Amino acid sequence: MLCLSRALKNLRVNSAIRYFSTAPEMIKVEKKDKICLITLNRPKAMNSLCSQLITELSAELKQCDEDPEVRAIVITGSKKFFAAGADIKEMEERTYQENFAQNYLTNWFNVAATRKPTIAAVNGYALGGGCELAMMCDIILAGDKAQFGQPEIKLGTIPGAGGTQRLVKAIGKSRAMELVLTGDFMGAQEAQQRGLVSRVVAEDNLVEEAMNVAKKIAGYSLPMVMMAKECVNQSFETTLATGLLYERRMFHSTFAYFDRREGMSSFLNKKKPEFKDS
Repeated sequence: MLCLSRALKNLRVNSAIRYFSTAPEMIKVEKKDKICLITLNRPKAMNSLCSQLITELSAELKQCDEDPEVRAIVITGSKKFFAAGADIKEMEERTYQENFAQNYLTNWFNVAATRKPTIAAVNGYALGGGCELAMMCDIILAGDKAQFGQPEIKLGTIPGAGGTQRLVKAIGKSRAMELVLTGDFMGAQEAQQRGLVSRVVAEDNLVEEAMNVAKKIAGYSLPMVMMAKECVNQSFETTLATGLLYERRMFHSTFAYFDRREGMSSFLNKKKPEFKDS
């Protein structure tokens, strides 16, 4: 099946998610050791992000949030392309009226809204929407040959899924402005130095390392992981004083959990904690 037809795009996002949730065609999904590995799978289109792919990805992330057996999520692409951007063929004939009426690209933000931790394992090119998708994840690990960029300016448009916002917060205004206005790319080493990515890994070991990070996170109390993620994300949305109060209240709430008592007791008794997510 090709990307969603214009008629199907007019359906509500929730209906589309239900439609594709049973048989995804543009992503591969593997669940193992409490980790969900999602691989973008449009090799002939350089993993460009069409509506169907985003719908399938949104559906799978929703399922992961609801699945008690999934505790962390890794999103990756191929060695050459994490994702080359949004699907230009699909967008070319769209109109302003359609975009406004349908609130186009809104369902992309389901990635950032996922409550369980997400790790982007980026090999090759993460450009335009691909870079934006990676930035929606909680942690980015990059292969040593990865390239990041927001080249929308070359197409006579601008980023539309967070590129002008998240990139500034990640690497600062001046460098983000240069990348957005020139359409130039940034390599993995610079991306790490500027704080866009957590670490640079040899491309052949990237997915394995991302899975190792996910497994480590998955070994902790899921409610605590979700609270910690929520608090870190809150720091981007509020003042320092408001963020500190939010963090403190969340910290207080951990004392209502068995896992908090188990963790502290195990530490004092020098044994491994047995978390129960309760």
